[in-house]
Amino acid sequence: MLKSGYKNIAVVGAGWAGIAAAVDVCRNGHQVTLMEASRILGGRARALPARPHPEPMAQDASLTLDNGQHILLGGYAQTLRLMEAVGIDTAAAFLRLPLDLRDAQGLGLALPAFDRPWNLLAGLAMARGWTLGDKRALLDQMRDWRKKGFLCAPGRSVSDICSALPPVIRRSLMDPLCVSALNTLPFKASGQVFLRVLHDALMGENGRRSKQAFASSDVLLPQRDLSQLLPDRAARWLEQRGARVLRQHRVERVAWNAGRWDLVNAHSERNTFDAVIWATAPEHALQTIRHSAAEAPPNVAAHYARWCAAAEKLRYESIATVYTYATHAALPRPMLRLNHAHGAPAQFVVDRGAIGTPGLWAFVLSAARGEKSLLEFQVLNQARTELADFLGGSDIAVLQTVIEKRATFACTAGLKRPGPRIAPGLLACGDYTYAPYPATLEGAVRSGQMAAMAVEDLGGFKWKD
Repeated sequence: MLKSGYKNIAVVGAGWAGIAAAVDVCRNGHQVTLMEASRILGGRARALPARPHPEPMAQDASLTLDNGQHILLGGYAQTLRLMEAVGIDTAAAFLRLPLDLRDAQGLGLALPAFDRPWNLLAGLAMARGWTLGDKRALLDQMRDWRKKGFLCAPGRSVSDICSALPPVIRRSLMDPLCVSALNTLPFKASGQVFLRVLHDALMGENGRRSKQAFASSDVLLPQRDLSQLLPDRAARWLEQRGARVLRQHRVERVAWNAGRWDLVNAHSERNTFDAVIWATAPEHALQTIRHSAAEAPPNVAAHYARWCAAAEKLRYESIATVYTYATHAALPRPMLRLNHAHGAPAQFVVDRGAIGTPGLWAFVLSAARGEKSLLEFQVLNQARTELADFLGGSDIAVLQTVIEKRATFACTAGLKRPGPRIAPGLLACGDYTYAPYPATLEGAVRSGQMAAMAVEDLGGFKWKD
């Protein structure tokens, strides 16, 4: 029996947005039911069992990969606080590295572990491959962006706002940051969202109000698989506090029920809730809301139509992660920027030997184009060309490739995203609803927390059917 004033809330979708929403709703004292269509929680950031692998990796029969190599930043304040709230030691969970965007030859920008702004100034002074004029131009541009509050016209692309920078700065700093953070090519990526990323990563506060003081620009490499990093621990935390976590539970339809909401599964079974937070991928949310509209009262259907009209405008980008293995392979640093070009599709490579699996490299291909076999061929060629000195005399082979066809929404200039309110008492969350940020784990977590806050403002709904 719920206490007076508390609500029975459903969260549909157990990705990082849904988990963040469920945890905050639970912390506020409400009854929570978290529903996930898959048997594995985490959405697009979860563990993935590896296929059989070659010698000498065969002795590690339990090798677990992720469905994509995720890289977090120290500025992901809400994500880190969420982890700590469910009992995760974030200092032990990550390998912390000062931001390093140098290539295999050491060219480019690396920030030393100094306080802001001395880290950026020292990094610029030591950057190799850039002339004094290049560095001065970057400083001048950063000052100009800061003077303008890191704001630009909504329709301007990353290429537009970086057009005054020298080509080497665009090629070795701005373009890789844009593609990795926004998963959208610079000529069409949102300049405003990119400026927010730059501000939070390079100009954000030193550390954060939390147990572990990471600099905002620090790179955080997970030292455990993504399911262990948050979803599994959060599920246990929720269940220990009386929440229900339902796996392999697919919701087919949502229906207005005299001020409350019914969720209908594939067996036409109904469960009624005071409010629903819809936390699936946007294409799945759109499909369900469209399917539900046919039986909705006219006033509810009108709300559905407005939200769907915005969601239909979203376009999507893929991300590929090519996991490779070479017996004696070891990179000079845990993460290297690669020289992305036509026929060389990877932007970064992570040496997973630094986090426990020697010889295993993860090549990250944001905004990936092409078939799997072609991408694998190009990545192997890129590795043999650009990283030959670090293969230790052994050949390199593909272990496994993961391609998420709709990994993120395309974060394009001028994009108007669907808002979090589908209808009264029916809320959407996910990185695509959190307009200040691109499609990142931090954006997903913040959107879930915003949805949980909105639950607190919900009153009774007295519409006539």
